[in-house]
Parts: sequence; C-alpha cells; structure tokens
Amino acid sequence: MHYENLLLEYDDIKVKEKNLQYGFKGLYKDGVIIIDKSLSFIEKGCILAEELGHHNKTVGNILDQSKISNVKQEKIARGWAHNKIMPLSCFVDAYRYGCRNRYEVAEYLNVTEEFLQEALDRYIEKYGDYVVEENLIILLNPLNIIENR
Repeated sequence: MHYENLLLEYDDIKVKEKNLQYGFKGLYKDGVIIIDKSLSFIEKGCILAEELGHHNKTVGNILDQSKISNVKQEKIARGWAHNKIMPLSCFVDAYRYGCRNRYEVAEYLNVTEEFLQEALDRYIEKYGDYVVEENLIILLNPLNIIENR
C-alpha cells in the first residue's frame, strides 16, 4: 500500500522498475528513482520511501559507504523514510487493531520486518527504550505496548 500511496503523493518524481545488480534494491539520481522490480510489493514500498528520503534530504553520490559523510546521509534518508511510513502513532494504531507481536505489527503496517527493526533502532537512538504516545507506553526494546493508566 505504501508503494502506491507514495507514487501518488510524489507524482512529480519519476520512478522506474528495473532489474538492479550488485545487491542494490533502489537508487536515486537527479529526480529519478529506480526500484528493483524483483522485490515484493511491500519491499518496494520500503525502498521507495528510503529513496524519497534521498530525494528530500541528501545530496550527491553517496554510494561509497566507507565515507562517514555518506553513511550519515544514508541514515538521514532512512530516518526520513521511517518517519514517513512508520511514525510513532502507527504503533498505537497497530496495538488498537489487535497486533501483539512484531510479525503482526510489520504485516499490519505493510513493512518488512527488517524495515520495522531499523525504525525501532532509530527510535531507540532518539527516545531510549520507551516512549509515551496517546496514553500508551510503547516499549521499543523489545516491542510491546502497555496502557498507561
């Protein structure tokens, strides 16, 4: 679902699907995003969000991840993607829907478990092991939600 919604929201950015080599799942350059067409629909949504993060937040060629400045830009793009498709409120929505474990949360949110873990790791860096959202305590490590009475 994220894939279609992001395509509609960012219709000014050209998105192409091609077979990518060398382990790349997505690439961004000069207003064009290329997504590996062999990915699942859910993976495509996660990768598209990250590549949109590059469009909105990073500059230049950052393929060489041995450079600290490039690693930082990669992290910024991923953070943008996590905020875009997995804001903290989505964990509350998943809880209220009835999700009780990581697999159910990932499935409900239409993200891969890897993307879910990356988002959790990012939120842990930002907030620590828990955060309060809408009168619920979201435990981030391990993922759990408790009503705050």
